[in-house]
Amino acid sequence: MDKFSLSIIQPNNIEELNELITVFEIVFEMGNFERPSQEHLKNLLNKENFYAITAKTENKIVAGLTFYVIEQYYSEKPLAYIYDLAVLSQYQRKGIGKMLIDFTNNYCKKNGFEEVFVQADKIDDYAIDFYRTTKPTDEEQVVHFYYKFSGN
Repeated sequence: MDKFSLSIIQPNNIEELNELITVFEIVFEMGNFERPSQEHLKNLLNKENFYAITAKTENKIVAGLTFYVIEQYYSEKPLAYIYDLAVLSQYQRKGIGKMLIDFTNNYCKKNGFEEVFVQADKIDDYAIDFYRTTKPTDEEQVVHFYYKFSGN
């Protein structure tokens, strides 16, 4: 059985962030994805409101999760918004996704966050079923609106 280690990518570790982005590209089948500049990714890694967590086996990133910190005006405690979570197909169903959620929840609890939240598309039954197995406190039915700006 594989052994997995989880860790937060440290500032300036652009190599690990690129490896994690490759995992996202593969899992999310992002065929024509154009990766942002390395300078942009370095800046992102150095921000206090962005976290990237990796799961490695044999020194290879096989899964990961990213989250953003959201400061509130309702509370002094921040929120964590899980943006992406992916596990390479050959490593799925080994508990790595749950490990990533647990790691994130424990980190945020220890660091004074109010809550961690994540969204899943209604049509993504696999993601919805997965998140239900992670024992969330609650589940809400929401409609997600967005405003896309092309050419920016």
